[in-house]
Amino acid sequence: MKDKEITTYGYRWVVLVGFMLVAAMNQALWITFAPITSDAMKFYAASDIMIGLLSIVFMAVYIVLVLPAAWLIDTWGLRGAVSLGAALTAVFGVTRGLFADNFLLVFISQVGIAVGQPLILGAITKLAGRWFPGDERATATGLGTLAIYLGILASLIVTPLLLNAHGMRAMLLSTGVVSAIAAALFIATVREKPPTPAGPADQEVRSLMYDGLKSMMKQKDFILLLIIFFVGLGMFNGVTTWIEEIIAPRGFSGAQAGTAGGLMLIGGIVGAVVLPLISDSLRRRKPFVLLALAGLLPGLAGLAFARSYGLLLASSFVFGLFLLSAGPIGFQYGAELTLPAPEGTSNSMLVVMGQVSGILFIFAMDAFKAPDGSMTASLAILFALTVASFILAMFLRESPIHRG
Repeated sequence: MKDKEITTYGYRWVVLVGFMLVAAMNQALWITFAPITSDAMKFYAASDIMIGLLSIVFMAVYIVLVLPAAWLIDTWGLRGAVSLGAALTAVFGVTRGLFADNFLLVFISQVGIAVGQPLILGAITKLAGRWFPGDERATATGLGTLAIYLGILASLIVTPLLLNAHGMRAMLLSTGVVSAIAAALFIATVREKPPTPAGPADQEVRSLMYDGLKSMMKQKDFILLLIIFFVGLGMFNGVTTWIEEIIAPRGFSGAQAGTAGGLMLIGGIVGAVVLPLISDSLRRRKPFVLLALAGLLPGLAGLAFARSYGLLLASSFVFGLFLLSAGPIGFQYGAELTLPAPEGTSNSMLVVMGQVSGILFIFAMDAFKAPDGSMTASLAILFALTVASFILAMFLRESPIHRG
């Protein structure tokens, strides 16, 4: 089948928006307790680590369920797997509101939402591959990833406002109801695939999940990409978790830390929209992986050493712009490198690297903290790991469906 014979359908944008809604709500529910940790500690009479577990459990569950979720995505298809993930997010989002006074039931609800996460996040490249032509797939993946950042950003801003205005129970219940609405819209409107394929026939053929997993783990380029994601996603999880502790020794306040974290996500949102568009336009992936790794270094250095508030904010924006823009391009790049392995499998393997490294980096950064609370040593190690990742990325080959 030649490209000129391929038909694209406007309904692909309806599918993408439906996916973005459930992805955003799943991530909003994940990060709910991060901006209200002190309030949650008082409400539940719990320690900071107990409140932190309400978020960390998402990483642990993802690691355990990544392969079963990838199998479901590639067996049930986009609509079936994401619908299940959306339903889990909705049901347990509501139950944590109904039982908001009981910490154990809230924790169980968080686990239920976490089970839905890999079914949703692991399907981003499946959606792009099913509904979008090759020169739009990084863009579609970028917009799907953008929903993750928007959900996190909205939760960081809105959660404290709802808590202060209406209390813990109403805040949790309202976010659960919104997630239920998003799930209902997805299930009602999203179709599995267009009437005719969105790409050449040879790109539509996918191997079985376990066969695909074995083949991709034999590919040098994909293993290098896994290592790069291990460093990049782990760094994002570590820096966002400890942003207040990173800058506090230099005299910055918690409010300033919150603003810096918000700008980091805004930079990521800009990058996730703009850079995948350019990547698709130029039909190249590798240069943008290199650009992301090189571009985030000044931002990381600023986070480690900036003493003026303006420089801190600029560094946060640059760090987020380059680091988070690498995600959608990397996901699509991985799917193209591992063809005919299923998209859900390659996507899930990349994400799980970030979940593993996220847990490791969070605890390691705390362990390497200096007596005065400084995390400069940890950030220096992250800087060195990024440089090493850049060197590894130089050995990557270009995407096989975009060469020439």
